[in-house]
Amino acid sequence: MNGPKICFAASSGGHFEQIMMMRPLFAKYDSFIVTERTKFGLDPKGAKMYLLSQVNRKEWKFLVLLIWNFLLSIRIILKENPDMIVSTGALSTIPLCIVMKLMGKKVLFMESFANVSVGTKTGKLLYKLADRFYFQWRGLEKVYPKGVFVGGIY
Repeated sequence: MNGPKICFAASSGGHFEQIMMMRPLFAKYDSFIVTERTKFGLDPKGAKMYLLSQVNRKEWKFLVLLIWNFLLSIRIILKENPDMIVSTGALSTIPLCIVMKLMGKKVLFMESFANVSVGTKTGKLLYKLADRFYFQWRGLEKVYPKGVFVGGIY
C-alpha cells in the first residue's frame, strides 16, 4: 500500500462508532485500530486492532489506568511505527496521541459528533496538541477557531 501508515484510535461506544465511519480509509492505507477493551464484542471489520484499558475519570484507579495506557501506547507505536494518528477521542486515547506527538508523528483529532456547541475535555486538551483539529458542527467554530469544520461523518 502506498501513502502513510495510519493509527485510527477511539475509546469504546460512540467514539469507536465514529472511527468506524472512516472504514473506507482502512483499506486505502496501511492502518490499524486502537480502542478500549470492553465486555462487549468489537468488530474491527477485518482491520488489525489493539486494545487499551477502559478509563473513567470518576474511578479511583483512573491515574493508574492512564499510566498503563501510556505504556501500552508506547509499545503499540514502537511495534507499528505509524506516520500519523486519527482519533475521535476520548480519555483512553490521550496517551496514544501524546506518544505520537513526542515521537514527531502527526496527530489528527476529530471532535465528537455529540458536541454541538461546547467542546469536550479531551477535545480542548488535544486542540493544543493536534497538528490538525476537525469538528463536525458549526457551533464549535468559536470554541476551536483554528480547527476545520468538516460536517458530520455519519
